[in-house]
Amino acid sequence: MPPDPERSPLILLRPRYWAIHLLAIVATTFALGMGVWQYQSWEAKRDRETLDLTKTEAIPVLDAIGPDDPFPADQLGQPVTIKGTWLPDSTVYVETEEGYWAATPIKVEGTESAIYVVRGTTDQATGKPPTGETDLVGWLQPPQGARVSDDDPTDDVLPQLRIADAIQHVDGDLFGAYAVLDTAREATNPGTDGLTQATLAEVPGAARTTGLRNIFYSAEWIIFAGFALFVWWRWMRDEVHGRPDDEEADEDPAPE
Repeated sequence: MPPDPERSPLILLRPRYWAIHLLAIVATTFALGMGVWQYQSWEAKRDRETLDLTKTEAIPVLDAIGPDDPFPADQLGQPVTIKGTWLPDSTVYVETEEGYWAATPIKVEGTESAIYVVRGTTDQATGKPPTGETDLVGWLQPPQGARVSDDDPTDDVLPQLRIADAIQHVDGDLFGAYAVLDTAREATNPGTDGLTQATLAEVPGAARTTGLRNIFYSAEWIIFAGFALFVWWRWMRDEVHGRPDDEEADEDPAPE
């Protein structure tokens, strides 16, 4: 059966169809825009969480965390200035894959609490800790929380720098954080002789679940845009070529 000239694709340009075309274009554009917006929100959340503070200007430690505060996640890696007095008798050595961290607490000026400072890495759990007053810069780190058993709780060697374990070596309170000293600043940071720079245990990084809802919403909106395009295409095809139901009705003989 030859095609009906009235079913030419040009019929889709008739004014009576303009509202349908406009609705389809608006719906598709809106859905794609929402999908892109949700994707950008996902990226922005991950970027905020992975913000590298290690190269930023140092701030006073008390501006980043108080003596009784939990560790502030948004201050991970933040350089902080620590002014106070070394507590050499409370020095501990923390086992790492690179050797031993030499960690000595500083009683922070203006408080009754101390914060452990990892002065650097050494091959042996020995050394002469610094004494007296100090004013230094270190990167803020959260206390290590893995429950690793200490084979000998009576010595100064720890399997991790966990506050609950380290406080047994200090006569007083501890901050809920520690700092890793930049050993390149030897001129202002004493107590680094014979030590190498310690590697930061934790650096900013986005968790897998960060912005997960946004990425799901983005996928949903893109699927909706695809569905809208499919419905639009299907409707135009039916308008031009006719609907299957219409063809079947034409083929069925009229009842006598």
